[in-house]
Amino acid sequence: MANSGTLRVAGWMVAAMWAVTAVVCFFGAGSWLGQAVEGQDRSLISPWGGIVAIVFVLDALLLTWLWARRLGEPEGPAAERPTGMGRRRFLAGLATGVGGVVASLVATVGRISPWLTVTQPNIVVSTPTAADVPKPEWQGARVQAYRRLGRTDFEVSDISLGSTRIKGEVGEQIARAAIERGVNYFDTAPDYSEAGSELTLGRAMKGHRDRMFLATKFCTPHGNLPAGTSVAHYMEAVEDSLKRLQTDYVDLVHIHSCDTIERLMDENAHEAFDRLKQQGKVRFLGFSSHTPNLEAVADKSIESGAFDVMMLAYHHGAWPRLNDIVRRAREADMGVVAMKTLKGAKHQGLMESREEQDSYTQAAFKWVLGNDDVSCLVISFREPSNVDEYLHASGKTMSEADYRVLDKYDRLIAGKHCYQHCGACLASCPEGLPIDDVLRFKMYFEDYGDEREAMRQYAKLEVQADVCTGCAAPCANACPFDVPIPEATAAAHRMLSLG
Repeated sequence: MANSGTLRVAGWMVAAMWAVTAVVCFFGAGSWLGQAVEGQDRSLISPWGGIVAIVFVLDALLLTWLWARRLGEPEGPAAERPTGMGRRRFLAGLATGVGGVVASLVATVGRISPWLTVTQPNIVVSTPTAADVPKPEWQGARVQAYRRLGRTDFEVSDISLGSTRIKGEVGEQIARAAIERGVNYFDTAPDYSEAGSELTLGRAMKGHRDRMFLATKFCTPHGNLPAGTSVAHYMEAVEDSLKRLQTDYVDLVHIHSCDTIERLMDENAHEAFDRLKQQGKVRFLGFSSHTPNLEAVADKSIESGAFDVMMLAYHHGAWPRLNDIVRRAREADMGVVAMKTLKGAKHQGLMESREEQDSYTQAAFKWVLGNDDVSCLVISFREPSNVDEYLHASGKTMSEADYRVLDKYDRLIAGKHCYQHCGACLASCPEGLPIDDVLRFKMYFEDYGDEREAMRQYAKLEVQADVCTGCAAPCANACPFDVPIPEATAAAHRMLSLG
């Protein structure tokens, strides 16, 4: 203030300070909030972005107060000041301060706007994964058929429990109910629900472990183990799984989501398996695949004779070559586990009524199990009601009505479903975008209702679909199933990206 020699604060200084504060809030507090909303471990998120943003807001408020205090201050004696000046100062300062805080909050929330404009609408309108009103005949459904799992010689329930999203108290409830109804094959992995799946199944199986055939994967909660991983690291990954599962051994360990023969036949993985088997910590070796090189990987697994079980993407309308692979695996006495049996699960958004949607699930299961070369199918149980709904298909055969539902489904998804083991489009992308992975994560988000996992997996891709901007789109006609790739990848990026 002029007469007292204190700092003279001009209006432009206050405006500039609030503008800088809004930028700091966007990149600082907004970044922290974005990581928290995404579901990252908050103990691992740096708090400094939020702290710096708070400091800037407080400094801006102080500057606003100093400016308001001198606003309209006359040069003469205090007696010459207009009546009501103090009230006008207060109101001006209050309005400016409130406006600045609101602008800072808008900037912070703006950082996570894709969650509100893309993610939230999809979450809110997502179709339920279970029947609105379970049918009376489903109640108390139990496993009605068991099949031999290849040379393991174990008789597994034809419908078995997948656990990609199982965790916590509800997950335990689902797993225990499945055991009580006759399910005896559990498929899990360290990276399902960020290790929550293994922890949950470990608690659920107490008192029942001797009845269960338990499969997990060579990986960590953060992802797969690449070819060349040390023997010790492979072994450590399985030993960590045993701790989470609260058991001394697993029946089966898979090389997880395998896309290359190099990883399938990695000497270190096989040596680690041999050592673990000698120690009584694992019994059988398998692999899982729903990738473009599925056929080559599956062929090599049969040829090698090193694998006891294969877990493949297999559903109605599967390529004829897959039927041949499944047949040859059975002839080699390998167990065959089918996954991705709902062919994209797009019935959630396409079927015209809940009645038909539910019959689609039943029909899809019965189609898969109609192949006697399949040992069992694994399906992710997500809600307690799934136990009734899914197990009702156990031991049943296809009807004419089932075939009609599957035919209708194929008509409805024409040009929408990406066959994950196809890969016909990949060579057409000059940027090396893993188109199949991008569309798979889009499917997880839209059709599986697994929004957080879809975004987490997409964030891990080294090349994302933003590279499609300005591209001449040589992939446009590369899909043999008429999926409009440029439009689909662009939509996936908007849906799965925070920025």
